[in-house]
Amino acid sequence: KQLVMLQDNASLAQTMKAYGKERKTFGSFTTSEGVELNYYIIKPATFDSTKRYPLFFYVYGGPGSQQVTNRYAGSDYYWQRMLAQKGYIVVCVDGRGTGGRGAEFKKVTYKELGKYECIDVIEAAKYFGKQRWVDESRIGIFGWSFGGYNTIMSMSQDDAVFKAGVAVAAPTDWRFYDTIYTERYMRTPKENKEGYDAGSAIVNVNKLSGHLLLIHGTADDNVHLRNMIRYTHALTQANKKFEMAIYADSNHSIYYGNNTRFHLFEKIAEFFKANLK
Repeated sequence: KQLVMLQDNASLAQTMKAYGKERKTFGSFTTSEGVELNYYIIKPATFDSTKRYPLFFYVYGGPGSQQVTNRYAGSDYYWQRMLAQKGYIVVCVDGRGTGGRGAEFKKVTYKELGKYECIDVIEAAKYFGKQRWVDESRIGIFGWSFGGYNTIMSMSQDDAVFKAGVAVAAPTDWRFYDTIYTERYMRTPKENKEGYDAGSAIVNVNKLSGHLLLIHGTADDNVHLRNMIRYTHALTQANKKFEMAIYADSNHSIYYGNNTRFHLFEKIAEFFKANLK
């Protein structure tokens, strides 16, 4: 028999009721190239299929990663739910190069980081843009680290459809990233110059379209601040308008200081509110 209840989480369960009913639902679609891609979507609790909503696209897409999973996704998941409460359709898609789909699906990006990932992101954005409940003129994209790189590169394609994007702690040229990761997928710059150039946000800066916000920490121990500084110089020379935010002494996760994380996500939300209206 039961002797004692150590913990029942009743208080937490009651608290969570105040945070809304928005939940992930899962699905898949097939691209124009015949590739099936998995996604999750979060709709407002008051979703009305006769209305048209702005689309908030969350991307990562790094080699072997997997974001579309039926599991607890950490505190950032609640931020995405908040966006749904504010009237956004939130979508995340695992494109080619990600994990859980076999070797061929994962390794197709070898020596060509930034190519297939962007193709699939744009295909997904176009797919959802065609839904009657999405306003295709108000599609935003957001990513962190490789997701930030994916954001910039997806906004730098000839067929880009994004009105606004936010890239946090993004690599902007694989020549600036650590060799143990980069050369695993890209070989060396000497062996694969074409791949490095094609996958460089700096080299492709003239193709950038849409409103862009760049965010980086000065003490980033993963993606060196040089990535952002060199890219902003290239943006300036190409006469591209952009916004930027730098967080002092913050590492790759940008947690330094009690209010930093809140400040960062509030800034991102305000950026999309201003640019997806």
